[in-house]
Amino acid sequence: MALFNVTRPPSFLLTGIPGLESLHPWLAGPLCVMYAVALGGNTVILQAVRVEHSLHAPMYYFLSMLSFSDVAMSMATLPTVLRTFCFDARSIIFDACLVQMFLIHSFSMMESGILLAMSFDRYVAICDPLHYATVLTNKFIAGMGLAVAARSFVTLFPLPFLIKRLPICKSNVLSHSYCLHPDMMKLSCADITINSIYGLFVLVSTFGMDLFFIFLSYVLILRSVMAIASHEERLKALNTCVSHILAVLAFYVPMIGVSTVHRFGKHAPRYIHVLMSNVYLFVPPVLNPLIYSAKTKEIRRAIFRMFHRIQL
Repeated sequence: MALFNVTRPPSFLLTGIPGLESLHPWLAGPLCVMYAVALGGNTVILQAVRVEHSLHAPMYYFLSMLSFSDVAMSMATLPTVLRTFCFDARSIIFDACLVQMFLIHSFSMMESGILLAMSFDRYVAICDPLHYATVLTNKFIAGMGLAVAARSFVTLFPLPFLIKRLPICKSNVLSHSYCLHPDMMKLSCADITINSIYGLFVLVSTFGMDLFFIFLSYVLILRSVMAIASHEERLKALNTCVSHILAVLAFYVPMIGVSTVHRFGKHAPRYIHVLMSNVYLFVPPVLNPLIYSAKTKEIRRAIFRMFHRIQL
């Protein structure tokens, strides 16, 4: 226990968008709409996959996992974001901040792992369709889901303890309306080398490797598709990947943008950094249900039938 008996503030102060404090009440409306779309859209997809037997297939099981992680991510950030923007209630106790930090990073890593699992699903469906049903069994899918969740928990479990061992004495004001590991460790007046190295290790070994294998799977998919003689069949095969590709872009492009801004945009206004971070956390949960509802006719039909039964 003595290891964690260090100087730290009882609470942190969260920050909205620096320099735009007068606009916070106006920004609260769009944020509420985004949360409503994220929570409502992903909940509808979860319900559609649950009740529609036509969606009891590997592709849609993975989609329901993605929707669950989006709902969880939205729920993890919603309390502090809305309190900050709607009521200017910026204080959050230290332990609650640690819990939120762990949840945000965990569900973000889970989403990355699920996107990788979905790319494997598309690879088997296109490159080895004869073995699709025997490879992607319900037991195998459940195992992949558990592996993704376990990886997130085990990899990120040390983060709260790495923060608790640091004395926080520079300030208690965080840069966002939610708690993140890089933001919290920068407030320490002690050596944060271990935190920085571990954070980089986590980033490269999980998100970096996931992105690499997603890219590799699509290289193999393209090679297999190009071997198909019929132009129409090639387009049909590629069309089954469009929704997943858009979901990957919605997740990784903002992440790369945030990393680029932090790395090369040190002299950019602070609100640019905050806006980019908010885009990274808020946009994927909003876009994913819209992408899959718009691009996947089976999802559209299932949602239509579900609401039609409710009206009856």
